[in-house]
Amino acid sequence: MKELRIENILVGHTIGAIKKLYEQSVSPNQITLQKTRPEFEGDITLLVFPLTKASKKSPEETANAIGNYLKENVSEVTVYNVVKGFLNLVIDDSYWTNYLLNSESRPESFRDQNSELKEETVMVEFSSPNTNKPLHLGHIRNNLLGASISEILKAARKKVIRVNLVNDRGIHICKSMLAWQKWGNGETPSSNGMKGDHLVGKYYVEFDKHFKSQVSSLKSQGTADEEAEKNAPLIKEVQEMLRKWEAGDKEIIDLWKMMNGWVYYGFAITYKELGVEFEKTYYESETYLLGKKIVDEGLSKGVFFKKDDGSVWIDLTKDGLDEKLILRSDGTSVYITQDLGTLMQRLQDFKDDKINKLIYVVGNEQEYHFKVLFLITKKLIQQNVAGFGSLSFGESGERGGGASLFHLSYGMVDLPSGKMKSREGTVVDADELMDEMINTARETTKALGKTDGMNEAEAEKLYHNIGLGALKYFILKVDPKKRMLFDPKESIDFNGNTGPFIQYTYARIQSVLRKAEEAKLKGTSEKSKIEIHKKEKEVIKLLHDFPSVIKEAAEAYSPAYIANYVYELAKEYNQFYHEFQILKAEKEAEKNFRIMLSAKTAEVLKSSLKLLGITAPERM
Repeated sequence: MKELRIENILVGHTIGAIKKLYEQSVSPNQITLQKTRPEFEGDITLLVFPLTKASKKSPEETANAIGNYLKENVSEVTVYNVVKGFLNLVIDDSYWTNYLLNSESRPESFRDQNSELKEETVMVEFSSPNTNKPLHLGHIRNNLLGASISEILKAARKKVIRVNLVNDRGIHICKSMLAWQKWGNGETPSSNGMKGDHLVGKYYVEFDKHFKSQVSSLKSQGTADEEAEKNAPLIKEVQEMLRKWEAGDKEIIDLWKMMNGWVYYGFAITYKELGVEFEKTYYESETYLLGKKIVDEGLSKGVFFKKDDGSVWIDLTKDGLDEKLILRSDGTSVYITQDLGTLMQRLQDFKDDKINKLIYVVGNEQEYHFKVLFLITKKLIQQNVAGFGSLSFGESGERGGGASLFHLSYGMVDLPSGKMKSREGTVVDADELMDEMINTARETTKALGKTDGMNEAEAEKLYHNIGLGALKYFILKVDPKKRMLFDPKESIDFNGNTGPFIQYTYARIQSVLRKAEEAKLKGTSEKSKIEIHKKEKEVIKLLHDFPSVIKEAAEAYSPAYIANYVYELAKEYNQFYHEFQILKAEKEAEKNFRIMLSAKTAEVLKSSLKLLGITAPERM
C-alpha cells in the first residue's frame, strides 16, 4: 500500500481541523496548499483566507488554531508560523527521507501517484505540413509541442492517439506543381541529389517569383493591386489546375502523386531525426469529399446557405463572427470543408476508443479558423447533420463533463534576423537547422573536452543528442502561448537554462554512480533516521514536486512546466554537488544517503527530459 503524500495528509487533517474547531464542513477543493516562499520558514503553506467563512474568525486567528491542531495531530508537522493569512508548515525530515527512499521516478509511476486524475482518451493532432514545402522552424515548434504534450498526457493517466493531417491538396500545392511543369525540365530528387521536400519547395518559391513579376507588370499598366493579383495569368492557370485535379484529370493526378511522393519521403527523414511518430496520418485529399457531403446535408438542413454565384456560406454574425465561405463558387473546397470531413473520419476510425478530447496543435494565426470550425461543429450537432448529432463535442476550451475540441494555440517563432516567409524562401529549413545544431554541439563539446576518451561513434552520438536536446529544450521551455525568439548559439550553452546544462548534470550524476559501484557502494535502501542538511532537503522537495508538475503541465498543455522544473532540479542538485562530499563523505550513512539522493535525482532528470523528447546521455 502506497504511503500518502504530504499534501493528501494535510488536506485530510485540515478538513478534520475545521470540523473539530468550528463544527463546519469544507471540501478538499476549498483547501489550497502551495510551496512556502523562500523568505519564510516552512515547506508547505496553507492559504487560510478561504477557510475564514467556516471559522468566522480573522485569518490570523484561524491560521494559528489550524496550525496548532496540525502540530498536535500530524506527526509530519513539527513547527508552524503564521504570516497574515498564510500558515507556513515545517515538515519533519523523516517524511522527506522516507519519501526519497520509497519513491519511484519514472513517468508511468505517476499514474498511481496522480490517481485523482481522470482517465481519458485524448487525440492530439500536430505537425500538419503542406506538401508544397519542407518542414521549417515553425513546424519544429509544432512537432515538439505535439510530441511532448502527448508524452505528458500519457504520464497524466490519458490514453493518447497522435495523428497528423497532411495538407496535400489545394491551390498552394498546385503552385509547386505548375512551376515544376513549366520550369522543372524533368528535374527529380535523384537527378540533382536534393531531398524531395526541398525540391518541391524550390518550385513553390519559383512560382511566387514569376507570379509577382506578372502582378508587377499588370500594375505598371494601371491595374489596381487586387485586380492584378486576381488576373495574373499564372493564378488563372493554377486555378484551372486545381479544377482539373478535383475532376480527376489523369495527367494532373499523376504529377500530383509523383511530387507528393518526393515530399513524403523527405518528411519521413525529418520526422525520424526529430523523434516524432504518429498512430495515424490523414490526408486532406482523402477527407475533403466527406467534408463536401457534410456541407450538402448542412445545406438541406439550413445550417449553410448558397449565394447567387453558387458558393456556399454560413452566417455566424449572430454569434459575433461574420459570414464564412464553405465551398467556392466553382465547387472546390476550402480548409473548413476539409477539416469537417477529417473530424468525422477520425471519430469513425476511433469510435471504439471513445475520444474525450481532440486537441489541435496549430499556430495562433489560425485562432479565428478554429473558432469558426468549432462553432460550425456545434451547429451541425444541433441539427444532427451527417451523424454529428450523436457526438457530445463542445466548443474550444471546454473543460469538465463531456468531450471537447480544443485549439492549443502557440506563438510564432522568430529569429534574430526577423520573421520567416515561405513564399520568398526565407524560412529556416528544419533539416538545415538540426544539422547546424549538431555541428555547433560538435564544436562546443570538443572545445570543452567533453568527449575525451570516447570513440568516434560515441562522440557523434553525443553531438547528436546535445544538439537536438538544445533545440528541443530551448523551444519547449517557452510557454506555448508566447511568441518566441530562437537563438541557436544561446541554446547550446552548457551553463544556464539550457538542455545541455541539464544533460550534463545527468551525465555528471552517472559518473558519480559508476564510481560508487566500483567502490561497491550501493546507497541507502531501507528506512532509517538520517539527519539531512537543508540543501539535501531542497533537492528532495523538488523530487517530491514531480508528480504535481506533470499534473499541472497536462492541465495547461504546456511542456514549459516540465522544462522549467527540470532546470530548477538540475540547478539545485549542482549546488548540492559543489557544497557537499558524496563519495568522500565522512559518515557511511551520509555517503549512502547522498548516493541514493543522486540516483533518484538522475531518474527524475531522465524522466523529465524524456517528457520533452530529449535523450539523457550517460557520459559527457
